[in-house]
Amino acid sequence: MTVMETAEIQALIPNRYPIFYIDRVTQLDPDHAITAEKYVSVAEDHLCSYLPAALVMPPTLIIETLAQAASVLILKSPRFAGRTAYLASVDDCQFLAAVPTGSVLTLAVEMGKVRDTMGVVTTQARIGTQVVATAELHFIVSAA
Repeated sequence: MTVMETAEIQALIPNRYPIFYIDRVTQLDPDHAITAEKYVSVAEDHLCSYLPAALVMPPTLIIETLAQAASVLILKSPRFAGRTAYLASVDDCQFLAAVPTGSVLTLAVEMGKVRDTMGVVTTQARIGTQVVATAELHFIVSAA
């Protein structure tokens, strides 16, 4: 079940082509967790230029995609509505497998500690049941 389509996601976060990566949100529990999807396509320039022989998604863009999903979760919280979320730092990051073109990258983000305008989320990227990346992301939200 789709909870948010592209247009609604773009109304919430400032990212646009070519750095907009979330295709849809499939589950959303504001202040708790989100599940989103990214369709990894050979038509994306950054995939063709990173490792042309392998056609895999660059690990840094996996983190950016997780951060965008986290932004949706954060900004759907009533306390952060109408603001902008920024990625402050990345901890405990692990890349466990390559993400080839043709994959559906499933992004799972859970809200951790939140204080005033900053907080932490735990993230996981999967292809099917295979975990391909995990990270703890720290965020800052703009002042009201």
